[in-house]
Formats: sequence, structure tokens, C-alpha cells
Amino acid sequence: MLHVKNGMIHDGIHREAYCADILVEDGRIKAIGEHLEVPGGSCVVDAQGLQVYPGFVEAHGHIGLDGYGIGYEGMDYNEMNDIISPQMRGIDGVKPLDPALSKAAAAGVTCVCVGPGSANVLGGTFTTIKTVGRRVDDMVVRDGVAMKCAFGENPKRVYRDKKDSSRMTTAALLRETLFKAREYGEKKDAAGEDVSKRPAFDMKLEALLPVLRGEIPLKAHAHATEDIFTALRIAKEFGVKITLEHVTEGHLIVEELAKENVPLAVGPTLTSASKFELRNKSWTTPGVLAAAGCQVSIITDSPVIPQEYLPLCAGLAVQAGMDPFAALQAITINPARHAGIADRVGSLEVGKDGDLVITDGCPFEVSTKVRYVFIDGKEIPCA
Repeated sequence: MLHVKNGMIHDGIHREAYCADILVEDGRIKAIGEHLEVPGGSCVVDAQGLQVYPGFVEAHGHIGLDGYGIGYEGMDYNEMNDIISPQMRGIDGVKPLDPALSKAAAAGVTCVCVGPGSANVLGGTFTTIKTVGRRVDDMVVRDGVAMKCAFGENPKRVYRDKKDSSRMTTAALLRETLFKAREYGEKKDAAGEDVSKRPAFDMKLEALLPVLRGEIPLKAHAHATEDIFTALRIAKEFGVKITLEHVTEGHLIVEELAKENVPLAVGPTLTSASKFELRNKSWTTPGVLAAAGCQVSIITDSPVIPQEYLPLCAGLAVQAGMDPFAALQAITINPARHAGIADRVGSLEVGKDGDLVITDGCPFEVSTKVRYVFIDGKEIPCA
């Protein structure tokens, strides 16, 4: 059992911090309050003068699928031979012993949503994992949380001479596949238990059925305004859920995005504008969107930005005008909601996982040191 006492609690839900104790038992938060009854033999951490936060959460990245320090040979986050590959599963590419994961954990990033990159129109499913473990199956919070799709320059660049040379082509390929998957699902449903009437098994179409049933969203890579609107248009056409990833030009269409009420993952911003669709990149974007009432997560898109710099990215957004509490929520509860795991992580509440970060100051500031990190109530070596 873990007893953190006398800390200043920033729970990710309430704007104002408060002094209280936290009790973690069997990996879950059992109680938060003052003068808690604590069994003998508990691990006690006196957080007097320290700040206690939920473990930080990343809504979108590829950490663990791109080997740290081993170059192209270690890259497992893009299938480069098939532009339509929804049957791919991010969990199958994660390297649990990747040093990038331990670096993330040491900096207080305790849970990440990871999966395929944006080379393909449909890339496969994302999974959510804790950042410690030796076997990925034991690190999973929830598998198959979203289906990656991509718009814009990336699929065009990778498949320009083979399959895709325009934004119209990208949209058409996605629509065609969703139409086929919908028909496939209808035929399966009509056949019922009669195996002889079922359509021939198709792994790609099978993988898309959870999207069409509304069980998981499309996770749409979209930087430019036109790509954002195309993603939303197609989602409405097929009546499926969607989250928007990157949203680089979101500040240019903030009123429209506020009306749509879909989760937004903004970033990576701590990079150069390396392609045309990034020319309007700005640190003001997450703050502008959050102020308009959008659900905003800040992302590193690791390894584009090293995962351990997620709190720094939130700090840079605050420097550009974002409300500090909104920035905290953008790396805690909002990404947990974005990934469909807010029942487990993203805030300090009774019943949730015992993922805590204890610092000697605001985590957005480079001078702040992480003093303790706990994942499922177990202490992790920190930076």
C-alpha cells in the first residue's frame, strides 16, 4: 500500500489545488482526503512542499514502435507496401524494452496511446499502454481504441507513384473501403448463424466493423483545414465516430471546430515546419481551441518530439497564452478521454489507477524536477 501525505494535489478535474493525502491499494486509488487511516507497513511518501499530479497521458504517438537509437531498422509503425491496411494492430509492433519508454516514465508520462503512422490511408489500430513493463500484454490499459486513417501529404508522398497522387484519391480510397466494410458487415448480419451464407472472410473489412458499429473512432491524421473538413465529412457520411489528430491549422477554423465537438489532439509543435501543410504551425493553437470550448490534448507525436517533453510542450502552450489549467488537462484527463480510458487514468480520483507524478514545482517549467513517479502504485525510477 502507498500513502502519499501532505502533498498539494492537482487532480486534473478541479481547477484549484488542495492539500490532502492519497492512499493507493492494489494499484488503485483507495482514498483521497485528510487524516486517512493507513495500515501499518505502508510505503509512506511525505510530499510536504511538493506538487502531486496525475500521471501524464499522451493521446497520440508511436513510442515503442520506433526503436530508440536504432534507425530505420527499428521502425515498425508504418506498413509501407499497402495503402489500405486496417488489419494492422499497433500492439504487435511495440517494443516494451525500448529505452524511450523508460525515459517517458521517468519524466512522469505514465500512459500513452500508440499505433501506426500516417503513411497509409488506413493504417490499423492504436493501443493504450503504461510506460513500464517487459511484456506488452501486461502493459495494456485498453487495446484497439481507435482506427488510424490519414489525410494530406503523407499518403500522397509515400504512394504517389503507386496508388495516391491527390487528396481526392485519398478520400475516395477511404470511402471505397468503408463502403465495402459496411456491405461486408450487412451480409454477415443477414447470414446469422448460417455459415454457408456468410461472405468470405476478409481481414481488412473485419477490422473496420468496430468503426462502423460505433465501438471505436476513426483516428484521423489531418493538419490542413481542407483535410480536417474532409475527415469530418466522411465521418458524417458513414455515421462513425472520429477524433482529429494534429489539427495544425485548427486555430484558423476555431469556430467550426467548436461546433463539431470532436476530440482534438494538437501537435507536434516543437518542430520545424518541414512540409507545406505545417506552414501555419503555432503554439497558440491549443489555447485558442481550448478557450473556444474544444476538448484539446497536447501531443508530442513521439518520437517526433521525445515523449519526456510532453509537459514542456504544455508549458510552451501556456507561454503562448493557454490557460494553465486547460494545459494541465491537455496532458492528463483530456487525452485519457480522447483514447477512451478516462475510467482508468488521467485524473486523481478514487477507483482510478495509482499513477502519480510528484514534483518540486510546476511541471511546465524546465527548472522543475520530478521527485517521484508511481505507476499502478509502484515507484518508478525518475529523471
